[in-house]
Amino acid sequence: MERTQIANLTEQVRLYLESDDLEGAIALLEALRPADKAEVFGDLPPSRQQHLLPRLDAEESADILEKLEDEEVAELAGQLEPRTLSPILDAMEPDEAADLLGDLPTEKAQALLARMREAEEVRPLLLHPDDTAGGLMTSEFLALKRKMSAGEALEAVRRWAPGTEAAHYLFVVDARNKLCGVVSLRQLIIVDPLTRLEEIMDPDVIQVKVGTDREECAQIMARYDITALPVVDEEKRLLGVISIDDILDVLEEEATEDIQRLGGAQPLEKPYLATGIFEVSKRRMGWLLLLFVTETLTGSVLRHFKAQLDAVVALAFFVPLLIGTGGNAGTQTTSTITRALAVGDIEPRDLWRVFWHEVRTGALLGLAMAVVAFARALTWGTTPTLALAVATAIMTIVIWANSLGSLLPLIAYRLRIDPAVVSGPVMSTLVDATGLFIYLTIAGLMLGI
Repeated sequence: MERTQIANLTEQVRLYLESDDLEGAIALLEALRPADKAEVFGDLPPSRQQHLLPRLDAEESADILEKLEDEEVAELAGQLEPRTLSPILDAMEPDEAADLLGDLPTEKAQALLARMREAEEVRPLLLHPDDTAGGLMTSEFLALKRKMSAGEALEAVRRWAPGTEAAHYLFVVDARNKLCGVVSLRQLIIVDPLTRLEEIMDPDVIQVKVGTDREECAQIMARYDITALPVVDEEKRLLGVISIDDILDVLEEEATEDIQRLGGAQPLEKPYLATGIFEVSKRRMGWLLLLFVTETLTGSVLRHFKAQLDAVVALAFFVPLLIGTGGNAGTQTTSTITRALAVGDIEPRDLWRVFWHEVRTGALLGLAMAVVAFARALTWGTTPTLALAVATAIMTIVIWANSLGSLLPLIAYRLRIDPAVVSGPVMSTLVDATGLFIYLTIAGLMLGI
């Protein structure tokens, strides 16, 4: 649904609520798809949300909370009484309910668990950090026994699978609940009903341990093109299943964080318009101050080469051109390397291969830029010697920027720092100062000043 339609529906719901027509507001929301329902609800003022949510059916409320941002849900849930919120939690997927409970104060979470009917499905999920496979998995899944026949398995699917997220992808366990195979729903349908699952299952199951990082889980599901990923403990007992919709959420969150870091800011914990200006400022201030202080290195370099600049004023004409080109070249490289790391195209052990690859790329790009820079310098009326100095400097700076841009993300990754942090403004700032030093040094040597 288009954004204008969402805005119109939000206004209609707001008008219903202002006129105390609660039934009209509920009827309008219930007619929408879950994602649209959540977006309309999320656009309402907090006071209206708190008034409306308890009046909706528990299933409807669960659909809405599962689609909203975690921070919005936690803030809203914090205003509701346990007797109001517990039925909604029972209607939510166990992993979603666990995520919400984990964001609430311990006392309130315990009070809610005490009132929930499905608490035993949720409690085990609270033991695992949110950024691990255990924090992503759901405990609501269907596990088949290896001695079952295909007919018995189909009957189990009919009885139990409608409430699970991945009924088409079924895992097989032994008597001790150890994961031993996987079978597709299609296989169960086409084989003889008397065939045992151990005869048709694939014993080579792609699986992860409960402590696996969530980004690694996402990479595994993308690499092997699977829609459900089983989670096991150290003894290979099946604990839960990660579904594709959970992974899509992870990918969106990680991409959002990386894009914000690429701009030189700490990621926001809430949607942009729901974040106050003081919080936004706080998230940006640290990096902005650091980059400001770092940029003063450029001034220090200029002061160091004051005599050369005084002797040949034309040198200053090319400063923005050179440091801007170097910063752009470095940012291109760090962005490419950061993305390659994220999708698994390269690994930290490829550091020197990547470095050599970018040195050669930088040389080719630098040569092309040098030709253009030489011609441009001549059109500005400079001497051939100065034009050659500019061309030599820009080629050297591009090679340097590409080399630095190839190493920094890989080094950051090895130091367990998000590679996105060294991209964008950080890279540009580093290249500004070093590039200026390279330019004025080369110019001084070639011009004899």
